[in-house]
Formats: sequence, C-alpha cells, structure tokens
Amino acid sequence: MTSENGSNGSSNGFDMRFNSKTLYDGNDRAGARAMMKGIGFTDEDLKKPIIGIANTWIETMPCNYNLRRLAKHVKEGVRKAGGTPMEFNTVAISDGVTMGTEGMKTSLISREVIADSVELVGRGHMFDAIIGLGACDKTLPGLSMALARLNVPAFIVYGGSIMPGYWNGHEVTIRSVYEAIGANAAGNLSDADLKALEDVACPGAGACGGQYTANTMAMAMEFIGLSPLGSASAPAVDPRKEAIGAQAGELIMDLLSRNVRPLDILTREAFENAIAGVAASGGSTNSVLHLLALAREANVELTIEDFDEISRRTPLIADLMPGGKYAAADLDRAGGTQLVAKRLVEGGFLHGSALTPTGRSLADEAAAAVETEGQDVVHTVATAIKASGGLNILKGNIAPDGAVVKLFGYEHTYHKGPARVFDSEPAAHAAVLNRQIVENDVVVIRYEGPVGGPGMQEMLGVTAGIVGQGLKHVALLTDGRFSGATRGLMIGHVAPEAAVGGPIAAIREGDTIVIDADNRTLNVELSDDEIEARMREWVAPAPHYTSGVMAKYAKLVTQANEGAITKVTFS
Repeated sequence: MTSENGSNGSSNGFDMRFNSKTLYDGNDRAGARAMMKGIGFTDEDLKKPIIGIANTWIETMPCNYNLRRLAKHVKEGVRKAGGTPMEFNTVAISDGVTMGTEGMKTSLISREVIADSVELVGRGHMFDAIIGLGACDKTLPGLSMALARLNVPAFIVYGGSIMPGYWNGHEVTIRSVYEAIGANAAGNLSDADLKALEDVACPGAGACGGQYTANTMAMAMEFIGLSPLGSASAPAVDPRKEAIGAQAGELIMDLLSRNVRPLDILTREAFENAIAGVAASGGSTNSVLHLLALAREANVELTIEDFDEISRRTPLIADLMPGGKYAAADLDRAGGTQLVAKRLVEGGFLHGSALTPTGRSLADEAAAAVETEGQDVVHTVATAIKASGGLNILKGNIAPDGAVVKLFGYEHTYHKGPARVFDSEPAAHAAVLNRQIVENDVVVIRYEGPVGGPGMQEMLGVTAGIVGQGLKHVALLTDGRFSGATRGLMIGHVAPEAAVGGPIAAIREGDTIVIDADNRTLNVELSDDEIEARMREWVAPAPHYTSGVMAKYAKLVTQANEGAITKVTFS
C-alpha cells in the first residue's frame, strides 16, 4: 500500500520509508534527488523503500567471485516486491590465497573494516533495509556485525560453497592442496602430482568446500536467524542460487513491512542455536571469535565458556570435512542445512521457537527439510558420530583466559611432549618444511595474536604440513588461529596472548607441555613461581606496524576470548 504522502506503508501502519525519506523527501532535498537522477533513478524509484545491497564481491578469490551475478537477481526480487535496490561494495581478504604470508595478517582485521564500512554507508545513505551478500570467511561475520549496529530490517545471503574437485578418484578441496604441500616437502608426493592436484582442487567460484569457516558461518547465520534457513546450502554455481537471490529480494520487503530488525532476532537463545549448529557439524574454531564479536554488537551476554557447555551437550551428527568424509556440496545433496536443523530440533538441541527472517519459527522452517533417501552425510541423533560436539575450550597455566580446539573424534586427546617454540608463523612453517618437527613434539607459535600479529593469522600452512608429512602425534598451540580446514590436536586463540604478557610468552624450548582435552586443561610443567620469574625478565616486543590500519587495529583490539573486536573506551 502507499500512504497519502507518497511514502510506502505496511498493513500495520509502519512507514517502510522511515529512514530514506530523510534523504529524498521535500523541496530542501532536491539536490539529493538531482544527484540520484544523474545515475538513472526516477522520482518513482525514490518514493519507494530504499534497500541497500551490501556486496562483498571481489576478483581476488573464487569465494566471492559469483556475488556480482547474485546481486543482479537479488535486486530483481527487490524491484518486483516494490522496493528500490542500491548496491554498494566493501572489501574482502582471502585466507586461502594469503596463507603463510604477511598478507594473512589482514584477514581478521578485514572483518572490522567490513563491519565499519557497511555501517558507514548504511548510516550515510539511510537505507530502509539491507541485504548483505557474503561468502569468504570474514565477510559473513563482518556483515552481521554491521547489521546489528544499524538495526534496520536486514539479513544475509550466502554466495555458496565451491564444488569439490576430483583427483585420483576422490573429492578434494583446498585443504587437500595444503596437506599435499607437506607431503611434497617430505618426499611423499611428486612435483607433478602436486601440480595436478593444484589444477583441479578449485573447479570454479564459491567458498572453500568443507565445513570450514565460510560454510560454518553460513550455517551459523541460518541457525541464529540472520539468513533464511536453507538458503546457504546450494553451491555457488548451482542455478538454484539465482532463485534464492530473487526470493531474498522479495523477502526483505516482507521483513521491512513487518519491521523486524536484527536485534529482535539476536537473542541469547539464537546464539545458543548458532553454537549448537557449529558443534553438530564439526565447524570451524573461528566461529568462536565471530559469534563472540557479534554478541558484543548485539549486547547479548556470551562467554567463551558457553561454547564448551553447549558443545558438550550437542551431538556431532554431520560427517563433513575436515574431520569427516564429505564436502559442503554433499550436504546440500543430502538435505542441506535444513536437515541438520531438523535433526537437532527433533532431539531437543535447538530452541525451535527462535525467529527466522520469514516470520516462521526455526522449528517450522526445519520441518520442511527434504532428506535424500540413503544419504549418510547427516546422521540421526541416535547414530551420532560423537555424543558431544567438536568445540572444546581448554584452560590452564598457559591459557588462563582460555584456548580453543576442534575435535572430530579420531584425534588423540591427551598429549605430553616437549615444546618447540617459534616466535612467528613463518619460522614454524620453515621448520615443518625442513622436517625439523618430529613425533611427540608440541609446536608453540606465539606473538601471532590479535595485538602481536597483528590480526591472528591462520596456521593452515603449518598444520597441513604436519598432517601431510604423516606426523600423527604432533600437537600445536598458538595465540593465533586456524583455518576451518585444520584438523588434528591443534589449539588456538590462547589468551592472553604473548604480545601482552600472557604466560605463553614464558615457555622455553624443551619445556614439557601437557594437553588433556577430555579434562579441558592446557599446562606447561612449570611452577607458578617459575612462570612469574620468567615473565619478570620478559620485554614486550616492538609493534610490527606503527601507522595505518594494522596499527589502529593493534591499538584497539581485545583478546581472543572477547572476540578480538576493536573497542574504544571513553573515560
């Protein structure tokens, strides 16, 4: 319906142009209208609700490469439903491309830049509603943080997973390439075979193909209610994605007419649903950082300990890479994210009454799941892969504020061995490639935390190299983080980090490290007095960056157990 003053209203009397009319209504706004007419918008366009399309398209990776095409269909859906779309873009960094270089440090920092830039454009151009289009790891959390800040009717559409490649008769993903690098360094894979794998591992557009960070966060956004349930499952190159985009464009107009906003959806129960989804699918440890960060934006009480508690009570039911057998495209063929939700709702592991963008409950949306007969990607609760989920939070004299490990069930959970200490990721990576790490070692990588890196770069090159060399009883701990593709007894997010004087800085080469994941402990065999004595001799390292975005981030960032968010404190 249209109100008498020309602004669109909903059946409940809500003015759907509550924001944009400030920019485009009245004689004093003729200048703004003139500028918009210069790029093709008409008077009629500017009298409709203005829908921001926050795109993270970029040509530096396959992950987000299809989003320009997807945006076209989203905008068509908005126009069909009576709105005017306005697309804008922000940045994205590929973890997979930058891995193992100084560029990797920019990845987590990009999450804050994405959130800040979308917030700025949203505030400046006063959109009535927003759809965020994301794919690669930091785009989904960055978009969600911005949507929580703006709190206009909004949701996210995931660009979709890449299809798996095929090599030597089995599915492969980008993780396979990184593990092959380790096998090649160990002399167990020829240069020709490494090249052949490299050529087929990423067959087209889409985000990394297992339950790595992108797919983990896509599922989390559905379970938390910031994406329509089931919209993430279709791979990026699947023709169904076009219909999903168009439907999203229509749905945002319905959401706007109901005046449902992110902070109406982002409740404590919604966060518990998201964590359960991560735990049940063997999802990425990065979800801990991102959900903590989003909780801070939504003013929801959430701690790192909550992840452990929810994971303990949630069964692991999805057999997905990196711990399991199947790629994300296989989950789609089995029944998709809806099937995972249906299993968990039926088992009482989700808050089924939680709100979704359609206005229906999570339980109602999950009930529509269609399971493919004979599939074995998603187990029943009764036949769960493991009785508890994949996320474990460890604490001890190395990590008094916590550390995170992901366990699928095949890993050894107790490890006692000598520390091999490295003060940077490149130093550790070189040691792995030079075959200086042996069975029973505990690789310690420090000064790679939020402040020290800065930016908590991922360690997939190191962890995949260890796995690729066939080392089965090597553990790793770091104040940095891991790719969602990492597998094995790899412990990240150690807090507090070394750069701010955390006790991980006290560890010396050869110290005995004891990891007991079952009992959630992480310790070095040193007395408190010895740790304190060593730390009295400790000198804080000079910052790697003293200007620009990296320096700003290092100055403002919190520790990993707080989500590694930038935070300004006013006295």
